[in-house]
Amino acid sequence: MSLSSAINSARSGLQITSLRADMVATNVANASTPGYVRRSVQVSENVLAGRTAGVRTDGIARSQNQSLTAERRNLTSDLAQADVLSSTWRTISSKVGDTAEGTGLFKAFGDFESALSNLALSPESGADASAVLSSANAIINQFHSLSQMAVILRTEADQEIGQGRDIVNSALKTIEKLNGQLSGMDRTTGEAAALIDERNRVLDTISEYLPVQAVARDYGMIDVVTPEGVFLLAGTARKVEFSPSSSFGPAQTVESGALSGLSVDGISLTPGSSSYGAVSSGLFGALFTLRDQDLPTFSAQLDTLAGDFISRLSDDTIDPTKTPGDPGLFVDSTGTGDPGLAGRIAVNAAIDPAQGGATWRLRDGIGAVAQGPTGDSTILNKMLGAIKLVSPISSNGIQGSFSSAEMAAQFSSLAGQKRLQNEGILSSTSAQHTMLLAAEQSENGVDIDSEMQDLILIEQAYAANARVIEIAGQMINRLMEI
Repeated sequence: MSLSSAINSARSGLQITSLRADMVATNVANASTPGYVRRSVQVSENVLAGRTAGVRTDGIARSQNQSLTAERRNLTSDLAQADVLSSTWRTISSKVGDTAEGTGLFKAFGDFESALSNLALSPESGADASAVLSSANAIINQFHSLSQMAVILRTEADQEIGQGRDIVNSALKTIEKLNGQLSGMDRTTGEAAALIDERNRVLDTISEYLPVQAVARDYGMIDVVTPEGVFLLAGTARKVEFSPSSSFGPAQTVESGALSGLSVDGISLTPGSSSYGAVSSGLFGALFTLRDQDLPTFSAQLDTLAGDFISRLSDDTIDPTKTPGDPGLFVDSTGTGDPGLAGRIAVNAAIDPAQGGATWRLRDGIGAVAQGPTGDSTILNKMLGAIKLVSPISSNGIQGSFSSAEMAAQFSSLAGQKRLQNEGILSSTSAQHTMLLAAEQSENGVDIDSEMQDLILIEQAYAANARVIEIAGQMINRLMEI
């Protein structure tokens, strides 16, 4: 090897070590950047005319384990679904109340039974009659509040689906644009690595809403497809379609056509649908489950509880003064019996002074035109017996034999069970996601200690190449002196 060849080889070594040092600095600077994948300089021997001519760079490599990333994305979808379902059922359970704590609807039923029992012992007491009316209104307020909460939560879920649709469509357009940029450039450069990282971050955003897979195509491009085989991007982005609803009622469902489903090019992605493309997890999975399954079931169970309460106290054997078949202490304000009863249940106007009634009718009967004997507790005892009566029921997931208070406790228990079930799923999914995220970070992320070790080797290589050039220079000077 001639001196000029030695100098050229050492010069190429200096260039490569400088590039490697720059790459280490980039890795360290982005060690905590979400979605950043560790990069390294790929080098090989430079051969010219069959002779070694130093070293050359073959481009920038990204140290990404695609399998780990794909698995982590799937768990990201599962975690997003579990988180929404868990937080929503935590809210619902808290609002319904815990029988152990004596709060919410169960407490209202207990207070009503206690107030009615006191009035039965002292039927002449106006204060006790007012207490019964107050506790009855407390039950009404609980029913109305829970019914309205279900409507609000369904509305919010529907709106969030619409927002998610916009986010996913925008993300698909971004990937289409990034695909175009990558297809027209050298994909071994640092600029290309940055674009691929950005594309992966956009894919992570989509995976929060529904599970997706990236399919590699020519020229560095990718297609985006769901696990069920529905392409969201195949060369060009396809539009995810959904129409938010302006109002909600118990009878509004996807099946009736009153609510919109999710689709792409006419293929339904709606979770729970019979379509092969139905989404199984992600935020879309959680939001559709709440809107179309969990919350309607909750409302139906609440209606069952309200209907049972009205029916018990409307028994014709309780009050001989009312017209047979007419409601008793509690009524359906519209009288239709349609779904949504819990939002319409009301106190009979005949016993409510605020509606022109009188509380003494609790003792003397709904249809009484004048006060009867103040010590007569016959009707009151029958009402008390009706709400304490253990009756069988099997409707909307409420099964067994219960008194009114026991049925309220069962309703509260069902909400608590859903909360615990979803919290358990969230805990398990979160643990798996954390473990996989750590594994992915170990494979794809930046290890500061490892980078510092590489920097020491780079420093030594740089010093060695510089020393070669220095010695070659001294040799040339010596030759010039001869």
